[in-house]
This record gives sequence, C-alpha cells and structure tokens, in this order.
Amino acid sequence: MSDLDQLTQSLARSLKRWRGERGYTLDALAARAGVSRGMIIQIEQARTNPSVGTTVKLADALGISITTLLDYEQGPEVRLVPEEQAVRMWSTDAGSWTKLLVGSETRGPFELWSWCLMPGDAHESDAHPSGTVELLRVTAGELTLVVDGESYPVPAGTSATFEANVSHAYRNDGGTPVEMTMAVAVPPAH
Repeated sequence: MSDLDQLTQSLARSLKRWRGERGYTLDALAARAGVSRGMIIQIEQARTNPSVGTTVKLADALGISITTLLDYEQGPEVRLVPEEQAVRMWSTDAGSWTKLLVGSETRGPFELWSWCLMPGDAHESDAHPSGTVELLRVTAGELTLVVDGESYPVPAGTSATFEANVSHAYRNDGGTPVEMTMAVAVPPAH
C-alpha cells in the first residue's frame, strides 16, 4: 500500500470514529471545521486525500491533534515511531514535503514535524486555535517565515517560535533546499 493509500485509509477510519465519539453529525462537523459536508463524506469513504489545511481544520474541530486523527495507536508511556510509520502529509512536484514524526495528546495535542522546502516552494497555513505555539529550527538553507503578513528570514542554525493563531506561511526564497524540524503545541479543547 502506498503512503497516499495508507493516509487515505487511516483518515477515513479515524475521522468517522472521532466524529462518532464526539456525537457530531456530518453537518455539525462541517460547520465547526469550515469544511463542506461533501468533503467529509468523501474523506470518510476514503475517496479523497484532503489538503493539510483541511486535515488541520478537522482535527481542530474535533479537539484532537493530527497525530490522533491519523489513527496512531495510543499505547505505553514510551512510544517509538519507526521511520516507515511517520506519515507524509504534504508534498509538491518540486520535491518539498512535510512528515509528521510523532505526537502526543498530553496536556493538549503536541506534534513534532520534519520539513523540506525546495527552492521556490511555499506552504501557507490558516490560523490555528488561540494559544497554539509553533517552534522550529532550520538545519539547512534559509527559511522565510511569514507570520500575520510580516516576513522573517530564518537561516540555518536559527530557531524561531511564534503564536500560530494568525495566518502564517513557510517559504523558500533561496536557491538551496530548506530543512527544518518543527514542534506544534495546541491547547486542550474545552
């Protein structure tokens, strides 16, 4: 099974399960997430692979992390996630990608990501729930971090943090690939 097939099947199972556990109808989840009812039906029937933005909106509306939405098993205190079980969430034809490495629900969703942005590529993100914090460290290249319309150059070896309750984007305006590791902490849903 390909990475895309694995992601599609996992999302289908998990979204249906979590929607049921929360007692949300299709219409209720659509309204909470700002995602069409038809899109939710397609995801639950494994007929489509939604964008990262749609997946984040659904997880936020359910009050869970993307890690949980992707059907990771919650197990013992120490949980090892081998490379082959990390889930590729986003990629471009140019070769950019993101991979969800590991996450936790302890004191709210907390996720660790690995990113690669090829020259000229960018990824835009909608605002996350209030209280969400992102931390990142660039290990290669120079990232252009855009937070609420303002750009910040983040060269290799530099770390950054920001409150992610505003629109934000990650761009590679340079000529070499950008590699970074990012952690996202989302406050617990109330």
